[in-house]
This record gives sequence, structure tokens and C-alpha cells, in this order.
Amino acid sequence: MKEIIMQNINQQPWIWIFNHGWKVATILIGASIIYFSLKVFIRHLVQHAVQPSRLVSAEAERKREETLIRVFTATMRIVLWSLAVMMMLSEVGIDIAPILAAAGVVGLAFGFGGQYLIRDIISGMFILLENQYRVGDVVCFGEVCGLVEDINLRLTILRDLDGTVHYVPNGEIKQASNLSKEFSRVNMNIGISYSSDLEKVIAVVDQVGQGMFEDPVWKEMMLSAPKFLRVEDFADSAMIIKILGDTKPIKQWDVAGELRKRLKIAFDKNGIEIPFPQRVIHQGR
Repeated sequence: MKEIIMQNINQQPWIWIFNHGWKVATILIGASIIYFSLKVFIRHLVQHAVQPSRLVSAEAERKREETLIRVFTATMRIVLWSLAVMMMLSEVGIDIAPILAAAGVVGLAFGFGGQYLIRDIISGMFILLENQYRVGDVVCFGEVCGLVEDINLRLTILRDLDGTVHYVPNGEIKQASNLSKEFSRVNMNIGISYSSDLEKVIAVVDQVGQGMFEDPVWKEMMLSAPKFLRVEDFADSAMIIKILGDTKPIKQWDVAGELRKRLKIAFDKNGIEIPFPQRVIHQGR
């Protein structure tokens, strides 16, 4: 193909430039203008199409918009530049009919052997249309969890806490658990000694949670103060209490870590024991 192009150009370069060169340049410039114009158009279209909701934060809406813009722009870029390349090949004297025929054969082969690819694309469309998750969310697919770094019609890219990147085909996702959609929650179970005054424990827990909620630094991450909910269980060595509190998306781990630190300090000051497993042994005579 390279030899054909150079032969056509070298025969009569000025004539070629006059007859075809300016057309090739026009195609490149026109494709670039159309590309950047469509990028702006897609952004405005998505921003107007995604209606704000009082139940969804501005940050969540922004994540959804950026995800849709990224996918639509990538799809448009592939289609646009494919057409531009075909037009330029035609201008330099290459018959694109065999290329189109070959593309048709490849498409037919994909039709028979690309069921998985088609399944991935269809699944990706529903993920985006149903707003199951977006770039910036923390999700779990079975045992694989991580931050969504990118999503397209074929696959979703996650990065876990170890920095490992997981490439998950959309068609393989049977269940998606979004840990950061709209809001997150601190859900803690803490064991206390059976000898502890339960009413005092409840008061201390609620006081620590309220104090943290009123802290200017942590208040920006929280939606409600963590509070005692109930006695969750009577375990072998401890009475288990449950503490709940709502946070902004992805902030539940930061809030939970600080809450554990403050609870430990408060329990020590108030003589509330967090017991370790104990076993009573009766020695026979």
C-alpha cells in the first residue's frame, strides 16, 4: 500500500497536490474540526440530558456526566476517524472496495465468533443507561473490588487498594455492588464487656459520634452523626453493639477509622472494657 501511495505522488507531485493533496488536507482539517465540535456538542447534550435530582449530590451527577461523555466521545472518535481514513485512502488512489469487503468478512466472522464481545457491549450499554456506577465510584464485582478508573462499552477498569488494576469485561459482571452511590455508611460492630453499664456505653458512643459530627474537619465528610443502634449479639466473650452513621460517598472508611480511635480513647477514660476472647476452664478433681 505504501508503494502505491508513493508511486501516485512521485509521478506528478504538483498535479497530485493540486488535484488530491488539498482534498486530503481538507479531510484532515474537516475531521479535526468536526471532532472537536462534536466533543463540545456531546458535553452540552449530556449535561442537559442528565437531570439533577435532590436525592443525588452534585459530585455524583458530575461523575455520571463525565462517564457518559467519555464513552460517547470515544465511540464518536472511532467512527469519525475511520471514515476520514477511508476517504483519504480513496484520494491517494487506493481502491477501498477490497478494504470494505474485507471489513465485511471480518464483521461476518465477528457475527459468528464474537458473541462475547456483543454481550459485553450490550451489558455496557445497560450499565451506562441505568447509571449502575460511574468513574470515581468504588464497586465490587464478586470478590474483586476497587475504584472505577475507566468504563467503556466493552469493559470496566478497577484499581484496588494494593494498586492492582483489574480489567473486567462488562458481560462477565453478574452482580455489581456500588459502595459509593449517593451516600455511604459507617456500619460498625464493637464488643464491650458484659460487666459494662450499657446505658453509659450508649451515652459515650452517642457523645463521641456527635462530637465528631460537630468537628469542622470531619463534618464535611459526614451526613449524620454515628449513633448507637442496638445490641447486635451476645458473643462468647463480649456484648456486641452496632453503630451506624451516614457519610458522603467514599468517606466511610476515613470516618470509621477516626471514630474507632475516638471510641477507644473515650472507652479508656470511662472505664469501658473492650474484651479479648476468654475461656473459663474448670479443673476436675
